[in-house]
Amino acid sequence: MKHIAISENHLYSKTYAKGQKFVGKNVIVYVLRDLKAKKLMNAHPQREYVNRVGLTVSKKLGKAHIRNRVKRILREGLRQTEKKYETKKGNLIVLVARQACVLAKTQDIACDIERAFKALNLINV
Repeated sequence: MKHIAISENHLYSKTYAKGQKFVGKNVIVYVLRDLKAKKLMNAHPQREYVNRVGLTVSKKLGKAHIRNRVKRILREGLRQTEKKYETKKGNLIVLVARQACVLAKTQDIACDIERAFKALNLINV
C-alpha cells in the first residue's frame, strides 16, 4: 500500500519542532505521534493505523532529476525497511535528504533508515 503523504506545511514544522530526531550519514529522520491517526484509521479500508510520510529534498542537492532520484531512493529505502521489520503505526515521519544521499545507493539509505527507526523505537520487537 502507498504511504499517505504529509501535505500540510504546518505538520512539517510541528514535526521538526516537537518530534524526535535521528541524524544519519545520508538521512535525517524526524518522528512525531500523529494526532489524526484515529480519524485516518477509520477511513482506512482495513481499519488499521497508518504512518504519514513526508520527504524533504533541498535544491542544494542538485537539479530536478537528481532530486527526483533521491526521492525515489528514499521511498524505496523506507519500503524495504517496513518490509523487513514491523514498524509502529500512527506517526508523522519526515525524511530529510543530506548531501551524501546524492551518491548513495538504496541499500545505504535503507540501512540508515533502519538504524534511525531502531534508535527512535519505531520497530516492534
